[in-house]
Amino acid sequence: MSDNRLSTGIAGLDEVLNGGCLPERTYLVRGGPGTGKTTLGMQFLNAGAIQGEAVLLITLAETVTQLQKTIARLGFDPQAITFLDLSPSSEFFAQVQTYDIFSPAEVEREPTARRIVEQVETLKPKRIFIDSMTQFRYLANDTFQFRKQVLSFLRFLVEQGATVLFTSENSQEAPDDDLQFMSDGVFNLDFTRNERTLCVSKLRGSSFQDGDHALRLTSTGMRVFPRLIPTEYNRELPIEIISSGIPELDELLHGGIERSTITIISGPSGVGKSTLALQFMKEAAGRGERSVIYTFEERKETLLRRAEGVNIAVGAMQARGTLSVVQIEPLCYAPDEFANLVRQEVEQQQVRVIAIDSVSGYRLSMRGADLTTHLHALCKYLQNMGVAVLLINEVESITGDFRVTEVGISYLADTIVFLRYLEIKGELRRVIGVLKKRLTDFEKTLREFKISRYGIKVGEPLTQLRGVLTGVPELLKDENIK
Repeated sequence: MSDNRLSTGIAGLDEVLNGGCLPERTYLVRGGPGTGKTTLGMQFLNAGAIQGEAVLLITLAETVTQLQKTIARLGFDPQAITFLDLSPSSEFFAQVQTYDIFSPAEVEREPTARRIVEQVETLKPKRIFIDSMTQFRYLANDTFQFRKQVLSFLRFLVEQGATVLFTSENSQEAPDDDLQFMSDGVFNLDFTRNERTLCVSKLRGSSFQDGDHALRLTSTGMRVFPRLIPTEYNRELPIEIISSGIPELDELLHGGIERSTITIISGPSGVGKSTLALQFMKEAAGRGERSVIYTFEERKETLLRRAEGVNIAVGAMQARGTLSVVQIEPLCYAPDEFANLVRQEVEQQQVRVIAIDSVSGYRLSMRGADLTTHLHALCKYLQNMGVAVLLINEVESITGDFRVTEVGISYLADTIVFLRYLEIKGELRRVIGVLKKRLTDFEKTLREFKISRYGIKVGEPLTQLRGVLTGVPELLKDENIK
């Protein structure tokens, strides 16, 4: 038996299986109706057919005509797959077959087995998909006989050099625990709370990525998005300071933010959080680095228009490939699916700066899952890959009631930059400050923060104010505040 892995035809599933299926083994695909069992099997066969392998689909439920139409809709070639149709025909009902002396199982089992043996010995398929094994239960007189027959059947197929994928429809009336014991691998498909998942619970002879992985069924087949495990990704990179391009802001940060760190930019609505993130990306573009901002709330066109209006040339940056603005509809993406999008940018496009705008929008994609767990995994992965992460976090209070975040993620941050509104002489003004910085010291003062058509301007330290974080500061020397 060869140790070379067989691709399932689903890149994400191959990753979960650490390379694919081991050949000449048996794999059970289990799940309820509509979870994607047949689709997975078809992609498995198609992956072999593309490589010129003989592949066989044994159907005991759907007709060949139905399966061929489904395969064609997925964009695969039905002619590349050999079918063995063991599903009941319409004549079975019309003839009202009855068995007075022998049970139906005894009468039908032998010709069914003979047809399978003849087809397998003639074709010598490298891949076989059986949909579904549950139907074989009705060809056995009792549970013991069923287990013995299925085990013998699977061994026959493997000894013929085939890798076998078969489905079951687990239910209280017909549990499939016995099939799980007999198979070398078990893939569990689930569809609950409008979320599809895949979980591998068994894989003899190989390690695999455990846990639930997001799954999506599309017009071209199944896609699996492996759960992100940050420790599996790591790059050894030297500590590097990233300048904001604004001298006064760099003074606040003692040079800037560091590569491979997480920065939370916190503040109320409209205070300039996204603009500040784009300022760091503007400087990265000047160094020839690529950045991506994922916007969960604001329309892409609105964000681009605002950026151009404050002297951040996002159009030119996009044209050069140094910036990508990606609008995300959070209700359409599971957390693992979004993480997969980010991974593609990092691993294929060598992105160096990523902003998530905002944490509140990202939270919507959780669909009841734990925000901190998924955000932790994504941010730690980006850190390990040498990416500077900017998390844009909106707080509800406009002035006063100072909070960094309202979702308990401040522990993730290596740096926390906060923007606040102040009321000075009846006018609403902005200030910027640094609350935390793990790798270096930082300036403890607050500075005025302005945004105009010329860009961002950060003023001198506001040393003549006290009570700034209350939102209504006390002015000590009026002449210093203009």
